[in-house]
Amino acid sequence: MPDNNMALFPAFAQVSNDKVDDSSNELNWLNNKSFQTSDALSLHSRFLDNKSDALDRKDSSNRIFSEIQEDEDSVPSRKKKKKHEKHGKKKKKHKEKSKRYTDSSGSDSEPIFPSDLTRKQEADRPQVAPLASSFSWLDDLQSPTAQPFCVDSKADPANWTYKSLYRGQVARYKRKGRSSLGLDPCRQEVSWEDSSKKKDKKKGADRYFSTGCRQLLRSELPLPVVPRVLEGSDVASASLFLPLGDTERENKGKTGGCVQTSSVNPLGVYDSTTALWLQGKGKLEQTDRHDNKVETGQEAGLMVGQTEEFNRQLREQPADTQLWLKFIRYQDELSASVFGVEEEQRGTDLSERRKSSYKAVLEKKLSIADRAVATNPSCIALQLERLRICQELWEPSLLAKEWKKLVFLHPNSGPLWREYLLFTQSYFSNFSVSKVNSAYGKCLSTLSAVRDGSMVSHPALPGIEEDMLDIFTQQCHFLRQCGHSEKAFCIFQAMIEFTFYKPDSVRGLTTKQQAEFFEPFWDSGEARVGEWGARGWKAWMVQQERGGWVQPCPEEEEEEEDEEEEVKDRKQPRWTVWLDVETSREAAHWLPWRPDKAKGQSEEDCDDPERQVLFDDIGPSLICLSSSELQLRLLLNFLSFLGLPVDSMLSAGPCQPGLVLEDLSLLTQGNDPRRPLTFHSLPSHGVNSVGHMTTLQGTRKCAGLGKQGEKFVTNMFNMLQPVLPVQHRAVLSLSRMQYEKLKVLRCMHSNKKRLRSQSKSSKRIAKSLLKEPDNRSSLPMWREFAHLEWILGNLEEARKVFSTATALVGNKRLCNPTLCELCLLWAQLEVEDGASGPGGVLSDGAPPPAVCLLTILAEGNSSSPLSSQSVTPVAILKARKSYEQTLTASLSALDEDVCNLQANSRGQDGVREEKLSLKGLVGCYALFQYLTMGIQAASTVYIQARERMDGLHQTLTSDNLSHNDAHHSSSQLIVSRLATECQTLAVQQAALLKYHMSIGVFPLATLRDTLTSVLSSWPGNARLWNIYVQVENHYHSAGRARRFFHAVTRANSSVVPRLFAIVAEQQRKQLVDAAQRSCDKSAALSVLPENGLSNRIRGLFESAIVTEMGAHCPLLWRMYIHYLVSEGNMDKAKGLFYKALQNIPWVKGLYMDAVQLFPENLQEFIDLMTEKELRLRLPLEELDILLED
Repeated sequence: MPDNNMALFPAFAQVSNDKVDDSSNELNWLNNKSFQTSDALSLHSRFLDNKSDALDRKDSSNRIFSEIQEDEDSVPSRKKKKKHEKHGKKKKKHKEKSKRYTDSSGSDSEPIFPSDLTRKQEADRPQVAPLASSFSWLDDLQSPTAQPFCVDSKADPANWTYKSLYRGQVARYKRKGRSSLGLDPCRQEVSWEDSSKKKDKKKGADRYFSTGCRQLLRSELPLPVVPRVLEGSDVASASLFLPLGDTERENKGKTGGCVQTSSVNPLGVYDSTTALWLQGKGKLEQTDRHDNKVETGQEAGLMVGQTEEFNRQLREQPADTQLWLKFIRYQDELSASVFGVEEEQRGTDLSERRKSSYKAVLEKKLSIADRAVATNPSCIALQLERLRICQELWEPSLLAKEWKKLVFLHPNSGPLWREYLLFTQSYFSNFSVSKVNSAYGKCLSTLSAVRDGSMVSHPALPGIEEDMLDIFTQQCHFLRQCGHSEKAFCIFQAMIEFTFYKPDSVRGLTTKQQAEFFEPFWDSGEARVGEWGARGWKAWMVQQERGGWVQPCPEEEEEEEDEEEEVKDRKQPRWTVWLDVETSREAAHWLPWRPDKAKGQSEEDCDDPERQVLFDDIGPSLICLSSSELQLRLLLNFLSFLGLPVDSMLSAGPCQPGLVLEDLSLLTQGNDPRRPLTFHSLPSHGVNSVGHMTTLQGTRKCAGLGKQGEKFVTNMFNMLQPVLPVQHRAVLSLSRMQYEKLKVLRCMHSNKKRLRSQSKSSKRIAKSLLKEPDNRSSLPMWREFAHLEWILGNLEEARKVFSTATALVGNKRLCNPTLCELCLLWAQLEVEDGASGPGGVLSDGAPPPAVCLLTILAEGNSSSPLSSQSVTPVAILKARKSYEQTLTASLSALDEDVCNLQANSRGQDGVREEKLSLKGLVGCYALFQYLTMGIQAASTVYIQARERMDGLHQTLTSDNLSHNDAHHSSSQLIVSRLATECQTLAVQQAALLKYHMSIGVFPLATLRDTLTSVLSSWPGNARLWNIYVQVENHYHSAGRARRFFHAVTRANSSVVPRLFAIVAEQQRKQLVDAAQRSCDKSAALSVLPENGLSNRIRGLFESAIVTEMGAHCPLLWRMYIHYLVSEGNMDKAKGLFYKALQNIPWVKGLYMDAVQLFPENLQEFIDLMTEKELRLRLPLEELDILLED
């Protein structure tokens, strides 16, 4: 073919022409006849020339900017290095491709396309210098370009939106919420999601203290955990055990029995997570996020389900008040699991978020309480719960108005009045003694009108007299704590006169009318109960009707001793002198001042007008008590107010015991090593007596009530004996005997110089009490007198008294509870004196005296005295059998009587007091078993008796809760007696176990288990807590005790466990500090290193004062302030003092503590006491006068 033939690839047409012609191999249909080879070669040559020029210009510009980059980044970062290394392989590949391209493009047969021509025209235009990719200074450029600008690759959308480069004109805000104004939420929506959000970082495994784990612990299991049934196995056999699956084998089975191999895992020994880590890859986070979402969703589902269940039940039972209260308290649990997690996840401003979430929960609870009150407007419990919630949301003035409105609507509710009075006396901004005292008077007068029927609009509720007596006692203690001891004493004195010496002619009148008749007697100046020559209101009325009163001859008073000088040392600081004089006057002048007509005195002769008490101060507080039990309780409350020991089972104690706790003796009783078995005979209740107003760690001025006080007690006892029934006279005589014993014990511990005179005086009074006809055959009186002789060291005299008392009883001695209690005390004293252990014998081979008297007691033969020492082994066996049979019969009889009481509702007459009192019989039997067989046998006796009596107590308690009528309310006394018996048996068992551990080797677990089981049932028993703290502090492992304290305080609102938890940590801190000081005896440590106990103690104090009972406990606040001062935190202690005033502004002892701890602010504290009308016996002006001389 000639040259007219055209090749398919024209650029290689010349190459084909140079080849040897082979017509057989040519294909004519591939030739393009219209293509000219010369034109194609010329176009290609021009394209190569233009391209070489453009490459030269580009290399020169890149060289300039590369020098600039090297100056800026002289020290490249690791990130850039890694980035360059990462892209190293790609660059090499790109160079190889470009090299192949340039080699191939060097041939003359390369085609030229129209796009190449377009690029050629653009390349012919004048080139602009390329721009840099980062900022630089113009002076740093070696060869500055014509246009030194920088390309910003990150676009700013604000420039497009606001059409400006000035950043101050750009609005900055954070969107909260997903809504938008102007849109219909049902049909329109705006999505605010930002697609440029960074991906969440990989979250590591949660630790045990993380938010998710704690949330999981607080939540309940959504489904019950059941054992997995294996495939092909029997269902019956699979349910007997939980199979342990082989996770590794299962994982291998899922992947086909083998692990895939790769370059990083050639042997297949790594799991998938490790292989991904070796490859530089991370595990997908979807599984972790999905699990967290599932757990959160399950818990949220549980909470929502529980809330729905509450709502359903409340719709069906809107009158169930307990269900409403549970639903209100459930909100705290709900907030702990919902708000707590959200706050921890947000992290910052945790305290502010907690406050906001807590307020949100309170508002939610308030809305529920409003619904509950609207549904049940007559329920007092719901009203009180609503006001408790409002206390943290409303202003005090608005809250006070709401309280007054509620009291006005329900004036016949004693519990409501009690809560209102507590709010009034703890409302610091509006607090004054006169206002609170008038509120107490209004409360008692209103309840008296309801009780008498004068207030027709509201009927009298069951138990209104008990509520009135409790409020009356609370008022007297309030005045005593404020320092107004004279007013408190006169209210009690007037109430005794008003109750026991009421004329028959006024008994049918209302309380208000009776008080109007009583006023002339009070203002007449005649002698009142407890004063010399007093004859009573009734005798005065009779004599007035006959024509006047014959004045008795004045008592020949002994010459008054010269009063000691009040200021003993004028060189002492001013605040010390004020505290000493104030305390001494409080102890001496708690009796009201009365003008002595024989000496011609009048009311103007009184130096201190506050010592005079008018009828207006006591008239509104007078109440009427119809039952003899309540009259006895009134009398015992007065004796306890004076400081005499009383039977807690009969006095019943205050309804709010935390308000009157002030004495540290509550936390230290039972620490006498000389009385390990009998320390609980005179328990302390932590309440100061009248006349004892001092600092927290101050000591008593005298063992008793002083000279005038002792005269008053003696006159009152002599005056009350004729008007009381026989059983009540025995109770008063026993209290007086125990009081004499208590004064001797106080002198032995504190003032041994006065022990001799006090012992003579106490023995004289005790013998005079025993000579009275009613007390000659009283075994409790003989028991206390013998114990007094034993304490004074007269052991032989005490044994004679014990033996004489036992001779007064005939046969069947084990059936006499008072004789069993007497013999138990005698045996315990013998054991303490002789240190007899289990199975112990004397040096001559005879059994111990305690075994002899317990054996003879069980024989039941009145002819054999208990002091006989001849006891045979056969007699011991017979005694054991007698104890067992008597105890079994007594427990069976008690069960039968309680069952009859429930069936017939016979009230307290259905169970006699003798059958309830088993502590003497059980104690004698257990001590006998301990001395003859061992500690295990004694524990068995206690466990058997306690289980039976605890069961009876729980049965009666549940029965009283289910029936609130008058018949079942009378069984409250039986319930309280059973509770007292159970606690006494527990104290006896714990004391015996502790004594056995002190004289021998015994495992601690038995005593610890006994104490924990008993304290879980009776968390308010201070004697048991004392034993528990003493036992646990001997061992350095505090974790078990802390967990137990936490469990008890979480399940109980009493302040007593919280106080002992603090005492336990303080004692442990003292041990640790002493150990740290003893490490280096050459150098004393000025500041001890922190060991964490300080923060723990502070945390216990803080958690205690926020509780409802702890917020109004004076002892707790005063202990906290003293602890902060001992730690050196003076500023925090002073701040805590002002915080305590917001809760207990009526406690004068708190101000006296502040004067002792912060003496530089004496004037400020005195002014504050004067403003709040607390009793101030020594003004600072008088103090300056005393210090001048």
